[in-house]
Amino acid sequence: MQRILFVCTGNTCRSPMAEAILKNKKIDGFEVKSAGIYAATGSEASAHAKKVLDDHQIEHDHSSTMLDTEAVRWADVILTMTASHKYAILQQYPETSDKVFTLKEFTGEEFYVDVVDPFGGSLAIYQETYQELDQLITKAIEKIQSSQ
Repeated sequence: MQRILFVCTGNTCRSPMAEAILKNKKIDGFEVKSAGIYAATGSEASAHAKKVLDDHQIEHDHSSTMLDTEAVRWADVILTMTASHKYAILQQYPETSDKVFTLKEFTGEEFYVDVVDPFGGSLAIYQETYQELDQLITKAIEKIQSSQ
């Protein structure tokens, strides 16, 4: 069983979308959660994030969670949305250096390693973020499965 933890800032846009996308793929051998570095516990996903997931017939029921030691220990792989998220985790949990990556870094992107934050943006921006996350998650799954 591979345990994947997606991390963003507030756990209301990118990481919950990523979590829902991976869960929707219904691939055996994967567990997935999400958390935020600066999340307020108990918030719903943003309205646009929910709309985009609904538009793609992806089930979701999200309540934001602050990143904590329990989640970090639970995860086999921690995939962050930005380099700053990665460095914040490494600063607080230096023992995670072998399992924390930006999502783009993990999938082989070498230059711009951040998934742009759609927070406060238009529905179109959330759609672009969804498309990017879906493609990156497909690549991440392939990488994990090929290394097992």
